[in-house]
Amino acid sequence: MQCPSKPEASVGSQGVGVTAKAVSYQRISCSVQTSTNCDNSLETPSSAHQATGAVQMRIKNATSHHDRLSQTKSMILTDAGKVTEPISRHRRNHSQHVLKDVIPPIEHPMVEKEGYLQKAKIADGGKKLRKNWSTSWIVLSGQKIEFYKDSKQQALPNLKARHKAEIVDLCGAQIEWAKEKSSRKSVFQITTVTGNEFLLQSDIDFIILDWFHAIKNAIDRLPKNPSGPSSLEFFTFQRSSSTELLSHCHSDSKEQKPEHRKSFMFRLHHSASDTSDKNRVKSRLKKFISRRPSLKTLQEKGIIKDQTFGSHLHTVCEREHSTVPWFVKQCIEAVEKRGLDVDGIYRVSGNLATIQKLRFIVNQEEKLNLDDSQWEDIHVVTGALKMFFRELSEPLFPYSFFERFVEAIKIQDSNARIKTIRSLVKNLPPPNHDTMKILFGHLTKIVAKASKNLMSTQSLGIVFGPTLLRAKNESGNMAIHMVYQNQIAEFMLNEYDKIFSSEED
Repeated sequence: MQCPSKPEASVGSQGVGVTAKAVSYQRISCSVQTSTNCDNSLETPSSAHQATGAVQMRIKNATSHHDRLSQTKSMILTDAGKVTEPISRHRRNHSQHVLKDVIPPIEHPMVEKEGYLQKAKIADGGKKLRKNWSTSWIVLSGQKIEFYKDSKQQALPNLKARHKAEIVDLCGAQIEWAKEKSSRKSVFQITTVTGNEFLLQSDIDFIILDWFHAIKNAIDRLPKNPSGPSSLEFFTFQRSSSTELLSHCHSDSKEQKPEHRKSFMFRLHHSASDTSDKNRVKSRLKKFISRRPSLKTLQEKGIIKDQTFGSHLHTVCEREHSTVPWFVKQCIEAVEKRGLDVDGIYRVSGNLATIQKLRFIVNQEEKLNLDDSQWEDIHVVTGALKMFFRELSEPLFPYSFFERFVEAIKIQDSNARIKTIRSLVKNLPPPNHDTMKILFGHLTKIVAKASKNLMSTQSLGIVFGPTLLRAKNESGNMAIHMVYQNQIAEFMLNEYDKIFSSEED
């Protein structure tokens, strides 16, 4: 396109100025029209008018070279149909735009099951924790379980409030029933790959069964050895700053292959060294076990001593060169000295910690003085005596005599019953016979003060029956055996003089 010819210059200073402006106007208009036709041959008249207006504003306001350079950007024509969003120059807004492009929005998995259960965390990263039960609102969704204090905490829109919830990743986790981990019924355990262990419990059977099967099905659907990043790692990744995100993505793209090769070689070397270490440890353990001295040798050297509690009655008496254990004599003497009038003697339990302390002193063969102030509570002494008889490896009434005593107590004739039981008692081994005679003679003195201590023969029979005699293999007849145990102890108290008399009828 040709530009119009230059007008002739007029004479005079005013004419020269007007002519110069006209020439400048024509040159700029020519450049605008040329660029417009090159970019878009179908430009509308309105666009041309806008461009001319922009050029006129540039001529009027052009006061410096720097302004001209900056204002020439207004000459670039944008696409008519494209709408550009204003970009905020604030640094925080800029990081949000970057995060929007780099990270997809969080996808909340569908909730499969939710409700209240009793929860106890017993291990954290393999470290055992004290078991504390608490009620938790539990949400199962996708590959994770979330523990909240209550259902309201889950509904909070604030991310910080929800972040306080404990999240458990189920990838590679194990679930099993754990009856031995708690005295409560219907308890199962979840163990994660990171070493965390949780106990979940409910008293309602069908609720705990539904939870067990729901969590088990969720674990079975997940891969056993997850290779990719977990949802927890991705959540942490989304909360980081834009600078960390960009540097993390950039370093991952550069160092992915070398790290993979490095970890693979490390696993090869580590597995080889690990195997050799295990073999070395096994060989050392075998040598140690083979060189370990026998129990008899340790006992002869005095390193391991036979304990009073938990031993056989014959062993204790043989070690003490008597037919009645020394500890039994001391306890009976202390009770008869200051406990015959005590309400509920032998029925009331003493402090278990103090009883265990007394047990330890007796087992260590230390000097024992039951008149000491630390054994002031007589129920501690009676509790220790009952524990001694309860922990005997064979009860005071030997296993071989149990059925015979049961058959004897079933005899209807009183005289025949006394005669049979008296014969059985005489046939007992000397330690059992003598200890039984001293114990039941002591208990008759308790019964004599029944008006003060409120302990009758029936009460003492209930206390000492299961302690002194029991079957070797207790099966489904435990309830029946308990009745006979109480009856035998009660009958021997009532007929003590006739059963343990030295004269024949």
